[in-house]
Amino acid sequence: MTEPEFSATGVRIERWPRSLTTAGEVRIEGGRLALLTSYGREIDSAPVRAVRAGRPWFAASRDAAVATLNGARYRLTMGERAMRPESGASLAGRFLEAMRRAGGRRD
Repeated sequence: MTEPEFSATGVRIERWPRSLTTAGEVRIEGGRLALLTSYGREIDSAPVRAVRAGRPWFAASRDAAVATLNGARYRLTMGERAMRPESGASLAGRFLEAMRRAGGRRD
């Protein structure tokens, strides 16, 4: 089994106007973006080339991103549960960079 290009756990995944999970997972693997619940159940997935991703203009946190999969728009808040801030780029920044490398569209 190959290593995912990007994986983040403990992600709050919201589809306006409600929260779907507060401890989900965002994974880019094999050219697909998958949004998973904390139990590993798939919320949504799509080929990276069909996904639009970017930073929300309204976010106060640097660890927030917005992704549109299959016509549904999701807000992803990463790193909320981290006890200490990670050095270097934020998780959302690394997610957007992984999307760019995998061939996704960026807002």
